[in-house]
Amino acid sequence: MRSLLSRFHHPYLLLTLTTLFWSGNMVIGRAIRDDVPPLSLAFWRWAIALALTLPLALPHLRTQWPQLKRGWKQVVILGLLGVGCYNTLAYIALQYTAATNAVLLNSFIPIATIALSWAFLKKHLHGIEWLGVLFSFVGVATIVSRGSLDTLAGLSLNVGDLWMLAAVLTWALYTIGLQWRPAGVHPMLMLAAFTVVGLLALAPAYAWEIAQGKSIHLNTGSLAGIAYTGVFPGFLGYIFYNRAVAEVGASKASLFIHLMPVFGTVLSAIFLNEIPHAYHYAGIALIFAGIYLTTAPLSKLKGK
Repeated sequence: MRSLLSRFHHPYLLLTLTTLFWSGNMVIGRAIRDDVPPLSLAFWRWAIALALTLPLALPHLRTQWPQLKRGWKQVVILGLLGVGCYNTLAYIALQYTAATNAVLLNSFIPIATIALSWAFLKKHLHGIEWLGVLFSFVGVATIVSRGSLDTLAGLSLNVGDLWMLAAVLTWALYTIGLQWRPAGVHPMLMLAAFTVVGLLALAPAYAWEIAQGKSIHLNTGSLAGIAYTGVFPGFLGYIFYNRAVAEVGASKASLFIHLMPVFGTVLSAIFLNEIPHAYHYAGIALIFAGIYLTTAPLSKLKGK
């Protein structure tokens, strides 16, 4: 894992790969929703991620247990938010709301993160960075509205949208909460600790879902989908995201969530034969312009 991170060491590359994995997660979650109930998918996703993480985490447990123990409150809170809540709430949301609504609401994560960073961390963006946020958000709105203001105005909230809004809030809180994670704890041990907390919270919810008569329909597609969610968005995605947040901060890292509609468009074209339209290209261009404005050094933007 160390060699993998050293090869993909740039934080913006890590964030780009993370959003690619998470975009695939949304596609898979939607594709297998009839075969895999949301709580079951969330539980087994993190069970797989924990199995991959433990061999890399346990060697650090003996020497770093004191630091982990001292920060147990932060570990519990971050584990509940990042592992127990966000994807579980998103999977539930996709049972009730259209993908268009879900993607648009998910794009509020950077705005929510910036607002919470301002409220709790007293962090501020420069004017050009706020412009970048605006560009990215307009790009997302262009894609999900299909370039039509009428489509955007016609969106209405339902119970699924409320679940997605809850997911957005939990991820924004998780992102800024990473600022307070215990110092001196190896990333693998930290991820394992978060995952254990999340699984402990998900276990009774998963048991309740089974008691309601909702079970996994085992087939090649459902098993492959569960495996993907555990390995890529669950394991590698969180490693890359946590590493990048530590380097560039919560506000800039969260902006890369706006890449999800871009990757969603590309993945849909590849796997669902959905041909991109002009509004897709316009939205993608705006998103990349926004990310550039927000992540490029100010001296470069000013021509110095």
